[in-house]
Formats: sequence, structure tokens, C-alpha cells
Amino acid sequence: MPPEPLPFEPPETFNIADWFLDARVREGKGGRTALRTDRGEWTFAEVQALANRFGNLLRDAGVEPEQRVIVALPDGPEFVGALFGALKIGAVVVMVNPHLRADAVAAFYDYSRAVVVLAHEATKGAFEEAARGARHLKRLFVVDGADFDLHLGGASPVLETFPTHRDDPAIWLFSGGTTGRPKAVVQTHRAYANAAECYGRHVVAYREDDVAISVPKLYFGYAMGAVLFFPFAVGASAVLFPGRCTPEALFERIARYRPTILVNVPTMVAQMVAHPDAGAQDLSSLRLATSAGEALPVELYRRWKATFGVELLDGLGTAEMWHIFISNRPGAVRPGTLGTAVPGYDVRICDEDGHELPPGEVGIMRVRGDSRALCYWQNMAATKRAFRGEWYVSEDMMSRDADGYFTYHGRADDMLKVSGKWLAPKDVENCLLQHPAVREVAVVGVSDADGLVRAHAFVVCDGASPELAETLKAFVRERLEAYKAPREVVFLDALPRTHLGKVDRGKLRRGGG
Repeated sequence: MPPEPLPFEPPETFNIADWFLDARVREGKGGRTALRTDRGEWTFAEVQALANRFGNLLRDAGVEPEQRVIVALPDGPEFVGALFGALKIGAVVVMVNPHLRADAVAAFYDYSRAVVVLAHEATKGAFEEAARGARHLKRLFVVDGADFDLHLGGASPVLETFPTHRDDPAIWLFSGGTTGRPKAVVQTHRAYANAAECYGRHVVAYREDDVAISVPKLYFGYAMGAVLFFPFAVGASAVLFPGRCTPEALFERIARYRPTILVNVPTMVAQMVAHPDAGAQDLSSLRLATSAGEALPVELYRRWKATFGVELLDGLGTAEMWHIFISNRPGAVRPGTLGTAVPGYDVRICDEDGHELPPGEVGIMRVRGDSRALCYWQNMAATKRAFRGEWYVSEDMMSRDADGYFTYHGRADDMLKVSGKWLAPKDVENCLLQHPAVREVAVVGVSDADGLVRAHAFVVCDGASPELAETLKAFVRERLEAYKAPREVVFLDALPRTHLGKVDRGKLRRGGG
């Protein structure tokens, strides 16, 4: 059946728990496999019953429509049940990393005013410690314990979905910037369905027989959409597993579950192609892989294709627009670009006054579409800067060629001016990745003793030495304009990362490894 024509317009009374989950059961797909886990498989009907139990549990705990519920669980059936259960009673889900420290958890409690928290037995300590000073918290449920199993088991598997409005808040995402405190991005029920139609159906073209597996965890908006919502929208299934994703864990589960779609990020792409057993892996079940979160360097794309032969679709999405709105397409990939605008979105490159720039010029990205967020929670100044009428105005510096392909040049605050000329860190990073010793690299501007900004390259590599540092500087000078060569090369065992897994460039600027 061909995709529905765009734009997609949900009815006024609309709840994504019903749209993504309950509708599959009504269609007669309740017996199809929805989740594949190390603990076994779950059908759509079983996931629905679990979600209903979670919804009744939360409602009995005093959760009212529009109140916030923090879900801090590892990937698995319980996460999915809690997510859909909270949505079904009209609550707003706040997804957070379950491995946060107590001080970070306390900040989320205070910021969100969540009334109930769902934490896991394995990581409950920080959430219990932070709960002692939480003013608004009514209840903390510790999942995977005997008491919780008793509470959940006693909850009814039948639940009527609350009639939310399509523009009601549904889920808080957190901005994935590389510096500063994360801001809560308030997204609506409409936004999630819109992205499933625009990107899920019209770009990746999820099918009923697809099996999706993800590198990032479900509390990332990118993963939640690509491995859960988009497959569920068509009756496909997701592979979920708790714990940190490593190349070994991923290769083992690809061999076991034979997924058709891999939801990836550049960091894991680099680790997979550099793995000593990469050449022996069978990824033939994959019809495609996606990449997002950070721009994918050309050299990394080439290494991936040479190693695995699987099409890799780089794209761009933001929490402010929920999911990917620029993407390469199967059979039409241009390495080094983010692809073209996803159907249903209008993306333009403009100057600071909002005037559209001609092809090839670097400017500020503006995008509009029905996945635009309502606001940043409790931050009117940032909301006014970013959301201007129907447009989201980002800090991403981009260009677009005559064929409509977009190229990412970095965040506005990441661009460096060296010797009076603009330098895009990603150009230097891609150059350094071509050296066989370099596994990962981040280039940032660091102020010297005179207050001048100099490009420093932070490198994860094999055989770090002063000699290699000089070799890498020369390597850049031979391939790029001389001013783009890093002033310093700093070797690290690993690049520091933010709570969303992106390179923490702010920490690198401050000299932190």
C-alpha cells in the first residue's frame, strides 16, 4: 500500500499510545511480535496489557493528566510499558538516563516537578537519594523488585485511553547541545505521529516485516522514534537490550535476531569498523542503517561501506523538531552531506536577518513542519530565540547545493576564526580520520595565554607519541590550507561525552579530557 499523502493531520482528540500501540491490536495484529529481548518475545497484545497495567498503577498512585512522570529505566518491556502507560492516562513523560548521579537526578526532579518516578532496581540508589529532598514527588516505584511485581500484577490489564488533544504535551526531550545545561523541549502528540509519517514512512519506509535494533538507548528521542515508534506504526518489531552498547554486544545480537534496520551513531560506526573481527561479521540481514546525533565524516562512511557493504543514511534531527527532517535516501546517498529535506518539512539556509541564501553559501538553518516543539520549559528567552512563528531557527551552520543536498558545517559557537578566516572543525576532523592511526577526533577552539583562539585536535588513536602529534599536524597541512592545521594535538583514551552521548566540546575547550 502506498504511503498516505502529506501533510498528515491527526484528529483533534488524539493520543499516540493509541495510535502507535492500541491501533495495531484493533487491526488484528495483536499476535504479531512487537519486542524481541534477551528474556523472550512480546506480542503487541502483551505490550498493550503491560502498558495498561502501568497506566492503572500510575493513576492509582495519584497521577493526573498533564502531570509529569519520570521514566528512568533500561531498554526492555518495562520501559515500553511505562512509556505507553503514562501516555494513556494523559500524563507527560520525562525520559532520563537511568545512570545519572544523585545531584543530576535531583535537578531533574526540581526542574520537571515530576509526581512519580519509575527507576530500576539496578540503578535505584541515586533516585532514592535524590527523592529525599524532592518537594513534588509523590511516589518512587523501583521496577524489577518483588514489591513492584506485586503492585503491577494487581493492576488491571484493561485501561481506557485518556482523550488528549493532538497539541497536548506528550513527552519532554532534552536539547542535545554540546555545551551548557540541557533544556527540556516540550513536544506534542501530533509531533510524534507527524515524524512517523514523514520520515518513518516516506524515507526509511518501515515495513511490517522489519526488525529494528538501536545503538542509542530509548531515552534518546532518535532511538525512541527509529527503533520503537516507527516500527510500531506499521506493525514491525524492535530488538531491545539493557546495558551499554558495545561492538561485541551489537554483533552478537545482529547474529541472533537478524535485524533489517540498524539505528546507529558515528561513534559506534567508528568502533564497529575498527573492531579486529569486523571483517568476519555477517550484517547481510540489514537492508539499511541510519546515522544521526553528529555529522558523519566522509571517511567514516567510506570505511563502513568498504567493511560491511550496508547502506548508511546520514541525517539531521533535533529535539526541537523531534526527529530527522533532513536525510539521505536509499540509493541516493551523497557521502559528506546530510541528504535532502524530508517530505513534510521546509528547510532553508538564511542569513542573520532571515533572508534565504543562494546555493553553496553557509548560513543559519531554519526549518518548519508539524513536529515543531511548543517551547523550552521555563526558558522564555531561549524559546523566543529558537521558535519564530512556524519556524525553528537553529544554531547549526549549513549550506545547500543546487540539487537540494545539505552539508553541515558545525554549530555557530563551534566555528573558529583563525588568521582572520573561518574554520569548520568538521573539515579538520574528517581530514585527520583519513590517517590510519586515528580512531576518533574532535577539533575545538582553545584560548591561548594571549586570549587568541587556536584549533586543538583531541585524538583517540593507536601509538600516541610526540612524533605522531607532529605527523598529524603535517598530515593536515598537506591536505588542507595551512591555517587549518591544529596548533596542538592532545591524545586521549576516550573523548568526553554529554548526557546524550555527544562529544562534550565545552569540556574540551576547558582543557578536560
